[in-house]
Amino acid sequence: MESSAGVAERGGAPVPVGGRAGRADRPLRRGEEAHGAAGRPERSLDGAEAIAHVRDYLALTKPRIISLLLWTTVATMIVARPSGLALSTVLWTCLGGYLAAGGAGAINHYLDRDIDARMGRTKKRPIVEGRIEPIHGLIFGIVLGALAGVQLAITVNPLSAVLALTGLVGYVGLYTAWLKPRTPQNIVIGGAAGAMPPLVGWAAATGGLTLEAFVPFLIIFLWTPPHFWALALLISDDYKRTGVPMLPVVRGAEFTRRRILAYSVVLVAFTLVPVATGMFGAIYLAAAAILGIGFLALAAILLREPSKRAALRLYLCSLAYLFLLFAAMAVDRLAA
Repeated sequence: MESSAGVAERGGAPVPVGGRAGRADRPLRRGEEAHGAAGRPERSLDGAEAIAHVRDYLALTKPRIISLLLWTTVATMIVARPSGLALSTVLWTCLGGYLAAGGAGAINHYLDRDIDARMGRTKKRPIVEGRIEPIHGLIFGIVLGALAGVQLAITVNPLSAVLALTGLVGYVGLYTAWLKPRTPQNIVIGGAAGAMPPLVGWAAATGGLTLEAFVPFLIIFLWTPPHFWALALLISDDYKRTGVPMLPVVRGAEFTRRRILAYSVVLVAFTLVPVATGMFGAIYLAAAAILGIGFLALAAILLREPSKRAALRLYLCSLAYLFLLFAAMAVDRLAA
């Protein structure tokens, strides 16, 4: 497809107008300026396009995913310090958490751009469609991560900054770049990076970490495989086409459904442990039991009656499960 500037024939080979070598003939990207023969822009980015460009950069940060991560951070802060927690500390921690997770998301967009282009779920992402240059997305992610480290260290404490950056490096380095293309256990091991927000919250609230701080961390760590494998069942054809060794591709859908149920049993059992240790009381116990029964029921239904609908239902309900379970943690501590 020819660009709006056209092509000139030089020596029998098509060359873009202006003679710039190395620039393939393609349609103008949104917000890209058309140039005439004199090299002067024919139009500039208008207001609507500028807003759309900002939205594209915001999309790189994966805000819908971050909202749940920030909730687990805030809930854990309440658990760690149910009284005397300054609002400013909560807000600064959320800002730093968003910057760190957003930076990780942007770098993930850069690293996965070739895979994303071949998957139905991700083929319209800003970098894939050319609305943002890959190098610009990478720089954006690195800058966000650096800002997160500096901001958390100054406004909260150095430990929270270190933990947030550990999560960023773990997600883009350990999971995205190393584990994801190599092993079906990628989400099991790499899930530790996604479980870092509660540790950040605990450190922000108290200035340190205790054994209890690892309870919400481990809950997210155990929740991640059944949650993500349900999604993998839904888009296993995409993963197979791109060669990403997700569990349904490598071991099959039946094996994956059995693993989902097994991990769900371990998860629900572990959520009851902090009641036995005295960390939480009756409110949390009731919520964990009810939510756990529901989670196990959905996992069992998926195994007994395999379908895309059952996988989608478990995937969506697992998001609500984690949100409500952390809400129960916070309420239980505030009521104690």
